[in-house]
Amino acid sequence: MSLTERIHCNHGLVKHLGSWTEAGRFAVKARHGAAVLDLRSPGLPDDIEIHLDMDRAMVKLLVDDSTAIDHWNLRWTARGKIKDSRPSSSSDKETGRRIHLSGSATNSEIRIHRGGIAILSAMFSRAYVQDVRRAHETGGVPTIDDPTRRHRS
Repeated sequence: MSLTERIHCNHGLVKHLGSWTEAGRFAVKARHGAAVLDLRSPGLPDDIEIHLDMDRAMVKLLVDDSTAIDHWNLRWTARGKIKDSRPSSSSDKETGRRIHLSGSATNSEIRIHRGGIAILSAMFSRAYVQDVRRAHETGGVPTIDDPTRRHRS
């Protein structure tokens, strides 16, 4: 049984960047707001389930190039769409991580940022600036832009 991370965003912006969790399940409730979830960490399982409850909201997922997104069980009421910076091909489904989206989205949007676009999305944040300052002070390297860097030897 895997841990479930609960993310609530109501009229605001919530960002979870870098290696912030090892959960395999997420429950995202967003109303008139935006949530950014970084799912590039090697500490995450290969199969991730995200249950969405969205109303006039935007959820951005930062993923690797080989990640396959399954949105078959996602209900759309009213307008909405999924914007993928590079839709995954059939070969990706066999090699990379799989993310299963379920739940409902009303007048909402899901953005999938992969590879370099995901790195840039993470770098244009206040958390990245703080991470760079921390790395400079301690003599380490920043890990927000590339969560796999922490796990390298």
